[in-house]
Amino acid sequence: MQFDDDANLDSSEVRDVRGSRVPGGKATIGGGIVGFIALLVGVLFGVGPDQLGLSSDEQEPTVSASGQAQVQEGCRTGRDANTREDCRILGVVNSVQDYWRAEFTRRGVRYGDAKTVFFSHRVPTACGTASSAVGPFYCPGDRQVYLDLGFFDELRTKFGSTGGPFAQAYVVAHEYGHHVQNAMGTLARAQDGRQGADSNAVRVELQADCYAGVWAHHATRTPDEKSGKPLITQLTEQDIRDGLDAAAAVGDDRIQEKFQGRVTPESWTHGSAAQRQQWFYNGFRTGDTARCDTFR
Repeated sequence: MQFDDDANLDSSEVRDVRGSRVPGGKATIGGGIVGFIALLVGVLFGVGPDQLGLSSDEQEPTVSASGQAQVQEGCRTGRDANTREDCRILGVVNSVQDYWRAEFTRRGVRYGDAKTVFFSHRVPTACGTASSAVGPFYCPGDRQVYLDLGFFDELRTKFGSTGGPFAQAYVVAHEYGHHVQNAMGTLARAQDGRQGADSNAVRVELQADCYAGVWAHHATRTPDEKSGKPLITQLTEQDIRDGLDAAAAVGDDRIQEKFQGRVTPESWTHGSAAQRQQWFYNGFRTGDTARCDTFR
């Protein structure tokens, strides 16, 4: 995955609170759909409810002076995105939102931007206070994506993904798929609390995988609103293989086999490795959101 060296990155789409101190008491699980969605993410990444670190405490973190400045001052151009991980994630966020803004405009609908929050250890959200153990997640309550960059190391070391820049991009694009679902009203279908291979929870996750693939299809052709040129200039076959490998690594069956030694489809919340690969690739192959109807 290669960015245009001369492209300008928009750091306003990321809020960096790494190194911040977050006050708060005992961790509990938040209620409603927002708590449920975070719970699904926690189950996906092999942690139990007692490890999720969610509470109703929504105090703002005490932000260190080096927080947001790391992105604002260090991530200015595509050249930075080609050399620094946090800048690369910022570049992906910019590209993903460039695509969805254009797609929503084509449909005559306004796209509402969603920031990505870089955090470490613990962060307050409208869904409750979350720990890094939850993994990357989207909170519909404040319409933000939350990401501890340390997760990408775990994706390789804990879940066995080959890794690579596009594996990271797949994760980010998947979370923005949930933002798109929230705007379209489909995200709430996961609120029924059901689990299993045919549950709405699984269908919501597979659709987000498909939306990630749709963005990937258009990534090298989606112009930045300011420059008129795509931020991403190259995606290789290896990039797509890395994305497919990451999708498989976080399949319910792979995770259950690895961490509990058996596969129990009745408790699935995100879909099998094969399903996740299938729907990501379906979106990438067609580039058509209409081909992402996992509820049919």
